[in-house]
Amino acid sequence: MSEAENIELIKRFCATWKDFDIPAILDFFTDDAVYHNMPIQPVQGKDAIKGMIEQFSTPFEGGDWEIKNIAASGDVVLTERVDKFIGAKSISLQVMGVFEIKDGKIAAWRDYFDLAEWTKQMA
Repeated sequence: MSEAENIELIKRFCATWKDFDIPAILDFFTDDAVYHNMPIQPVQGKDAIKGMIEQFSTPFEGGDWEIKNIAASGDVVLTERVDKFIGAKSISLQVMGVFEIKDGKIAAWRDYFDLAEWTKQMA
C-alpha cells in the first residue's frame, strides 16, 4: 500500500472507535498483531487485543478520536491524537500512536500516553 493508503487506513481505524464496535475494530488487525499500550505489557493476537480493548472500554459508551497530526513513512503511520472516551464519566487523553501496516492491516500498534493522566481522570 502507498503511504496515502496507509494514512487513510488509520483514519478509518480511529473513526471506528466512535461506537466501540469491537468486531469492526478487530477487522483492522492481522491475526498475529501486537498491541502495546506503552505503560502496560504488550498483547499479541486478535483475542488478546479484544480482551485489552474490552478491559479499558467497558465504562464507556463510545469515543471520539481526534487526529491532530498524521504522517507516514513507508508502512509506518504516526498519529498525534486526543482520544475521548464518552460515558457517565468522560476522559480526554493526549496520545501518540505508532502503527505498522502489513498487507493492508495493522500488524503492530503502540500508543504512548500519560498513565497518571488516565488514572487521575478515572478517579
